[in-house]
Amino acid sequence: MLGKGPFPDVQTALDKLDEIGRISWPKKEGGTPMFMQYKDDLGGVDVQDLWTDIGPIPPQSPKRLGYPTQKPAALLDRIIEASSDEGDWVLDPFCGCGTAIFEANELKRNWIGIDITHLAISIMKSALREMKVYTPRNYQIIGEPTTFNEAQGLAKADKYQFQWWSLSLLDARPIGAPEGSKVGKKGADRGRDGYLTFKEGNDPNFRRIIIQAKGGENVGASDVRDLIGTVNNWKAAMGILITLDEPTEPMKTEARDAEYYESPTWGRKYPKIQIVTVKQLLEKKWPEMPFPNPFQ
Repeated sequence: MLGKGPFPDVQTALDKLDEIGRISWPKKEGGTPMFMQYKDDLGGVDVQDLWTDIGPIPPQSPKRLGYPTQKPAALLDRIIEASSDEGDWVLDPFCGCGTAIFEANELKRNWIGIDITHLAISIMKSALREMKVYTPRNYQIIGEPTTFNEAQGLAKADKYQFQWWSLSLLDARPIGAPEGSKVGKKGADRGRDGYLTFKEGNDPNFRRIIIQAKGGENVGASDVRDLIGTVNNWKAAMGILITLDEPTEPMKTEARDAEYYESPTWGRKYPKIQIVTVKQLLEKKWPEMPFPNPFQ
C-alpha cells in the first residue's frame, strides 16, 4: 500500500502513469516496464556561458579521427542549434575532419566547409559517403586536381597532399592525420597510407584493403613487395598500389605472383595485389574488388 496520497494503491498509480504515457513497455516478453521521465520534470537552471556538461572525445573512441582540435559532436550541435534555424547556412572556414558540417547536415542546415589540406578533404569525402549523406554527384569540391597534369603538379609540390588526394579517388580512408602545427605533417602509418573496408555476406567482421600511394620517381618492384608484406602482416584481404606513372614490367610481375583473395559472397577470385594509376582513377576505371564502385 502507498499510504497517504492521491492513489490508494500501487496498481492504481501505475495504471494512471500508463494512461498519461509515462510507462515504457518492453518489446521483449518478460521485460521490465520503465518509468519515463523528461528533462522538464527535473527543473534546474538554463545552460550558462561556461559549458562543463559536454565531455571530450575519449582517446579510444572510433569517432576520434586524429585531429588534436576535433570537437565533440554534442558541442557543435549546441552551437548550431543556438545560433541558427533549419534551412539556414553554416560556414566552417577551417573544417578539418568535418564535425561541424556533419552536424549541420543532421540538423537540416545548409553548409559550406573550407580547408586547404587534401587530407581534410579526403576524410570528409569518405565520411560523407559512409554516412550516405551525399554521393559525388550531389556536392562540389573546388580546388582538387581534375587532370593528370594537375596531379603531377601536386605530386611535385607536396607528396603527402598528393597521397591524400589520390586516396580519395578510391574513396579510401586516409591514415596519418596532422599531429602538430605544420600543415602536411604526417603521422606514422606503419606501411599503410589508407584503407577500404567491406563485409562478406552475414559475417559481422570487416575485411580491409590496404592502400599505398606513390607519386614520386623511382617507384619499382620493391614497393610492390613492401605492399605484399604489409598486407600479410596486417592480415588484410587485399592491397592496392596507386602510382602516378605507369607501372614497370617487374612491378606487374610481382603483383601477378601474389595470391588471390577469394570472395565467398561473389564466388570469384580477385588479384590480392593490384596496381592502379592516377590516370585510370581519373577515368573512373575501378580496380577489381568485391564490392560495387561507389562512384557509379
